[in-house]
Amino acid sequence: MTAHLSETLTLLLIEDDDGDAFLVEELLKQAPAPPKIFWARSLREARAKLTPQIQCVLVDLSLPDASGLEALEEVLALAPHTAVLVLTGLRDSHVGVAAVQAGAQDYLVKGDVDARLLARSIRYSMERKRADLAQIRLVQAELTAKENARLQGALLPGPLLRTEAMEHVTRYLPGSGGTLAGDFFDTVQTPDGSVHIVVGDVCGHGPDEAALGVALRIAWRTLVLAGQTDDTLLRTMDAVLRAERNTPEIFTTLCMATIGPDLRHARMRVVGHPPPVLVRDGAVQAVDGAPSGPPLGIFSDAEWSTIDVPLGDEWSMMLYTDGLIEAAVGESRELLGVEGLLDLVREHGAIDLDRLIKHVGTLSDDLAVVLVRRRRR
Repeated sequence: MTAHLSETLTLLLIEDDDGDAFLVEELLKQAPAPPKIFWARSLREARAKLTPQIQCVLVDLSLPDASGLEALEEVLALAPHTAVLVLTGLRDSHVGVAAVQAGAQDYLVKGDVDARLLARSIRYSMERKRADLAQIRLVQAELTAKENARLQGALLPGPLLRTEAMEHVTRYLPGSGGTLAGDFFDTVQTPDGSVHIVVGDVCGHGPDEAALGVALRIAWRTLVLAGQTDDTLLRTMDAVLRAERNTPEIFTTLCMATIGPDLRHARMRVVGHPPPVLVRDGAVQAVDGAPSGPPLGIFSDAEWSTIDVPLGDEWSMMLYTDGLIEAAVGESRELLGVEGLLDLVREHGAIDLDRLIKHVGTLSDDLAVVLVRRRRR
């Protein structure tokens, strides 16, 4: 790092003494690339001149409208992302330490400053501020990652399954933006042997939508364990959504399937959601009759019909969110769509989640998917 100003910078000098201000300007004129200096005689003037173009602030601690650390704290509050250097006539090491502890990048006494020291201190102060801001962003990113992991864990729980006659595979992938969204899934087997599956998608992206997805998933699991698996469940989830959402525009699509204890028959409700993909006796198709009703959170008097799906002895079924079919594929970058998804499954000869996701490539939206398959005897 060089000991002088080697590039043109924009500085703000907050100094009420004309002579001291002139001295600072003369010292900085000796730099290879003299900085552009704005001068303010008070904090009041400084407020109007503290624009985003200011890269470093030099502030005296004896101003007409503030003095001591109060002046520094005012400047730090006005310019939280800018390097601040104290340049004062007050020769007090305790005040210097307190100033740095308060957030200043350096503390210089006017009588001890020459051109070389001042230029170097400005440069070092700016680098320290960059490092401080980078550390803050790193800590914030770590906290965000931990919160996202906690929310994602609540969105994507382990299944409550007792049967070994059925294979259960899940995948979750964030979209290209990397922002956590409200996609969720769950699987619960009730005491009668029935297996209940849900895949849902709260519209929008961000922690609020993810938290809402967590609430809906927990509500679904609670209701299923309480024996509510019909329209009462959907009406209750609709009420939860309306109570918990931040704006009335938020809605949720979902697909529910209840597979009978003999694993040969399923009853579904496709609530404004893409239709599941079913591979039955070697034939690949989308479940007919979908959607069987509107999304949650739109119509207060909504009703949802039941789709009866014979499964037979050998079958696979995939429930997914629209991130999969809204992916752009091929050279034309057209959306995959349901028919494109079915063609891929036919091409692969079976539902292979990892192969499907790899073929689709970069997702524009989050993807949550549950694949269930009856094991061969």
